[in-house]
Amino acid sequence: MGVKFAYWVPNVSGGLVVSKLPQRTDWTFEYNKNLVQTAERVGFDYALSQARFFASYGADSQLEALTLTSALAAVTTRIKLISAIHPGFWHPGVIAKALATVDHISQGRAAVNIVSGWFKGEFEGYGEPWLEHDERYHRSEEFIRVLKGMWTQDEFTFKGNYYTINQAPLKPKPVQKPHPEIFQGGNSKAARRMAARVSDWYFMNGGTIEDVAAQIQEIRQLAVDEGRDPNEIRFGLNGFVILRDSEEAAHATLREIVEHADKEAVEGFRQAVKDAGASSPEKQGMWANSSFEDLVQYNDGFKTRLIGTEDQIIERIAQYEAVGVDLLLCGFLHFTDELPIFGERVIPRVKALPSRRDHADRTAKVA
Repeated sequence: MGVKFAYWVPNVSGGLVVSKLPQRTDWTFEYNKNLVQTAERVGFDYALSQARFFASYGADSQLEALTLTSALAAVTTRIKLISAIHPGFWHPGVIAKALATVDHISQGRAAVNIVSGWFKGEFEGYGEPWLEHDERYHRSEEFIRVLKGMWTQDEFTFKGNYYTINQAPLKPKPVQKPHPEIFQGGNSKAARRMAARVSDWYFMNGGTIEDVAAQIQEIRQLAVDEGRDPNEIRFGLNGFVILRDSEEAAHATLREIVEHADKEAVEGFRQAVKDAGASSPEKQGMWANSSFEDLVQYNDGFKTRLIGTEDQIIERIAQYEAVGVDLLLCGFLHFTDELPIFGERVIPRVKALPSRRDHADRTAKVA
């Protein structure tokens, strides 16, 4: 089975759940250096560093994603390193140069996740304009077009609503050809249309198999509508992993996480994302249908239900692969213990399975 595995780099304090339950996880560089080397050893394909600048949902301390990625590039040899970037805080020409540099440091392992932003407080704190919902995605699309142009053309010129580039060179070009992989997230119509036009990967929040299959088919159809081959787009899914010796023990851990939730932080997050999504034409954001329990893992990771025994989790992953998921983005309560166990016990078994995907359907153009 060709599904890939990524993990959330815990580069913010508080781990991957908004809970007061003690976690064997840390945000420091030394911890993350050891963790990425372990992840590389046990078979993970990607590591995603989060972008956070201000404290939110308990994340009081944060290491900046691109800076951290460049440091991790120097202490690894195989794993691909994804930096989350907010277009509102960076110029795309500068990021094109920085990521090309990381691509050389890593010998071809740099990638980027373009995040359009939901945390209004960061933009207000830095004195940057807080755009309406769909405009944030228009800006992100321009950002991606500039990255691609800078990485692939000798001199690049661009005139958009948000960015202007005047015959700008970039040397050396990235090691990867045609360019480093470009990820994006989002759940709105604007996010999906953007993915259909310009992104290599579309990250989805956690969801049921049926919901995920529907998202994938919608974006593939949108790509066809845009005149793009839908097979150029790959799909990643967020999932919080609770691997235990019994299903009962796994669900007991989930209950414990939720029972110890930081209620004030969860409600604050709920309100922030509600406000961010309210300006979309649909009047809802990517967490509109998330319960309190869902929001304790802030990318709906519990919804993916990678919760149970080794066999149960492997079967669940196989079901997602069958409907078009190409990558699982994993979070853990105790990264120290659980990431290596997952890598040693789950990843090799999944990779050894035959694909369940109907490749005839996947390789055909969507009708």
